[in-house]
Amino acid sequence: MNYSILINTCDKFEDCWNPFFKLWSLYWKDCTGKVYLNTEYKDYSYPGLDIIAVKGCAAHGVPRNKRATWSQCLKWALEAMDTDIVLYMQEDYFLTGKVDNTMVEHFINVMKQDNCITCIQLTPAGIPPTTKANIDKLWHSDNNHFSYVSCQASLWRKETMLSLIREHETAWNFEWWGSKRAKYMGYDFLTVGRDFVSLNGYQIIPYVFTGIIGGKWNKDVVALFKEHGIEMDFSQRGFYERKCPTVRQRIKTKMSVWKPKSVIEILRLKYLSRK
Repeated sequence: MNYSILINTCDKFEDCWNPFFKLWSLYWKDCTGKVYLNTEYKDYSYPGLDIIAVKGCAAHGVPRNKRATWSQCLKWALEAMDTDIVLYMQEDYFLTGKVDNTMVEHFINVMKQDNCITCIQLTPAGIPPTTKANIDKLWHSDNNHFSYVSCQASLWRKETMLSLIREHETAWNFEWWGSKRAKYMGYDFLTVGRDFVSLNGYQIIPYVFTGIIGGKWNKDVVALFKEHGIEMDFSQRGFYERKCPTVRQRIKTKMSVWKPKSVIEILRLKYLSRK
């Protein structure tokens, strides 16, 4: 099966890699995709798995006292791949059960047979569906959703994802502004129907939807790691505690999304879409 799998990460999340790939080796033994780990400088291997460490910052001569943006690293990783279709995941999407490889490959074949399909979201945790597509098990995604471009597990046409990346943006910017770009660029993303997958039932790729939140561990991983004999010093990161944000924190969050370049581009795309 000719497709790539991108495990998006950065070197400061190295503590996730061994748990991630231990669970991967248990729950996706029949995976046929080429696996890329989007590291910055570090190499990595796991017994029995063929993993390509991207080392994007090293390859592009970024000094260690400087940092490339999240979007630059994503762009470099995609450019390093030699397949048209990419399954996007992240290093804290810890598998909780057996991946249905047959269904993963089914939707890859759907994309190979129809070049107009640019993205298929495989999880019920992201973009809500709107109307049924003319393809079994697939629905059109809601292009007004704030994360129409979702970083949850999805199959992407590589060139489509590249077309939405802006090197100055963070991950949050990519989802927020990328979603608006995708809408006004006319992309019609698909998602697996909720009559087929569900949060509390069958999932094609069952995983913890975010194992680390704001740099802290999601408590959901504790029982998962214990069940599989994964040792982790959780005190190094601590655990995420949901708190009501202060006014200052809310302002800071809103300001972090604000990118003048992105705003100007959206206004231009919105204008062009109406002509």
